[in-house]
Amino acid sequence: MKFLSNKPYTRWWWFSGLIEEPVIRYQLDWVKANNFGGVEIARVYPLPDSKPGPVWLSEEWTQIVLYTKEYATSIDLGCDFTFGTAWPFGGSIVDEKDAARNFKGLSSQRLEKSWENSAGSPEFILNHLDKNALKRYARKIGKALKPALKGKISGLFCDSWEVETDGLWTEGLEEQFKERFGYDLMSYQKTLNNHPDVKYDYRKLISDRIINEFYKPFTEICHEFGAYSRVQCHGSPTDLISAYSVVDIPESETLLFDPHFAQVAASAAMLSGKKIVSAEAFTCLYGWKPFPGPGPYQKQELITDLKIVADSLFANGVNFLIWHGMPYNPTRGSNQFYASVHVGADANFVEKLAEFNKYIEEISKLMRTGKTYGDIAVYLPLEDNWMRDKLPDDMLRPSAQYYWNLQYQRFPLELTGYRPIWVNGYFLKDAEYDGKYLHCGAGDFPALYIDSKWLDYDTLSLLLRLAEQGLPICIKQKPSMPGHVHSKIYEKDLNALFKYRNVHGLLTKTFLQAPLIQGKDITEFWCRQDDDDLIVFFAHPKSKEIIYPMHYGQSLCSKVIELEVIINWPGKRVEIRLEFYPYQSLGFRIDKDGKAEHLSTIFEI
Repeated sequence: MKFLSNKPYTRWWWFSGLIEEPVIRYQLDWVKANNFGGVEIARVYPLPDSKPGPVWLSEEWTQIVLYTKEYATSIDLGCDFTFGTAWPFGGSIVDEKDAARNFKGLSSQRLEKSWENSAGSPEFILNHLDKNALKRYARKIGKALKPALKGKISGLFCDSWEVETDGLWTEGLEEQFKERFGYDLMSYQKTLNNHPDVKYDYRKLISDRIINEFYKPFTEICHEFGAYSRVQCHGSPTDLISAYSVVDIPESETLLFDPHFAQVAASAAMLSGKKIVSAEAFTCLYGWKPFPGPGPYQKQELITDLKIVADSLFANGVNFLIWHGMPYNPTRGSNQFYASVHVGADANFVEKLAEFNKYIEEISKLMRTGKTYGDIAVYLPLEDNWMRDKLPDDMLRPSAQYYWNLQYQRFPLELTGYRPIWVNGYFLKDAEYDGKYLHCGAGDFPALYIDSKWLDYDTLSLLLRLAEQGLPICIKQKPSMPGHVHSKIYEKDLNALFKYRNVHGLLTKTFLQAPLIQGKDITEFWCRQDDDDLIVFFAHPKSKEIIYPMHYGQSLCSKVIELEVIINWPGKRVEIRLEFYPYQSLGFRIDKDGKAEHLSTIFEI
């Protein structure tokens, strides 16, 4: 799949109402002049006192979308489309037969803030557990989008999950559960939260169902339309690595999700051989306020704060940014979307925007060079998170209510300096160890690291096979088997695993390779391998402090920060002094002879 640009895109909020060709030309020309690579059209709620516009998915609607795509193409801009209105998928084209369900029957959740909100009451949410419902939905959306999907390739975008997850259900799930796990789930229906072992089995089935009935067929539908899929799988109750791996462009999100969370999408992309990892960038930078907002410091955002967030995303595996976002606005218009950084001619940072986007383009290009480099595979402890439920009050966020949201899952501190990559059972299933490397998906790793309180028996079986092949495995604790029905040979197989000499609880006994980066107070970094060369991008040290929400002006600094590091590549100790000037990050290319080249990564503020 050929992707269009290294330049960032911006989400373009089309408010339900009159959409005029002169405004389209004006805004797209502005986007082009400010070094964006394209737009993603997102159709949302009407503004107060707005004039009536085209009916949702009508011929008039199709024509204005087609005009936009053709004009964007004429000035060499990409044009993506949200595959629906608002989020999640739903609307008047979803009838009751195809609507979301739970244990009690029809879900009470309805689509809000959509293009159709002015036409009456909110509509149904799509059943995300039924690919036939998705296909019927897609036929209706696709018919209206079809003219605009001709010519230059477009992406079809699926936003983060945002479907109510408690008691998710669909026809046939009861029988599927009993066939797979050997017992009746319905007898636990009313007390499911009191039985984490049963809920684990339920979550395991729901995960597979969503991946196979929604994310995978969504990508297939995109290809049938001549488009690519760009998907935010986060928020969904799935094995996120597997979910992200079946879409064309896995997309993360910041700052409702901390930048480190992007490593899940980046790991899935690496394992599945995908070059592009995108991120919805700068969302709710300083916090979130419910509709109608506005959010804290909206239209006052600081370019320095945006810069360290962008660099933190690059240092966590992202190489394509989607600004979130630009409201539909005529010349000197004052429209704004309630939950985003404000992009437009009246933005607080507009004087530096074109130059900043040029910087983003250059770093994105750098971080697409070659392929992602990782030096140790780390098992994502999904079982630990599925065996737990809701987060305590002091850990709740607008985008995190459950442990399985994985917002607090980080790589172990003892792996600081290594370049770890998350792996899961799906990719370990076909993995092989050749005596030097674990070939896992498209990645090659000298060792595997596991720190999990719970470990599925299927995964334990895979580890036994790999241990027998000689793979160095560092397993930090003796896990237990999750789920309601336990294997009689689990303990026997677990004990057999720990008897292998190449399996140990100490990293230093398992993995003799020195960390890729050695030094004190190592900052965030990401690596690409280009033939025999290593490319390392180091984010400014202040990026390590970024968590939701940012403090206004959190990036502000005046001192040069110096760090001494050693880069071990390839088998050579390359000593480098990192000099971080205020707001700046650093890039280096290390060749096979250990020669270090300082790469230009300067954006003057």
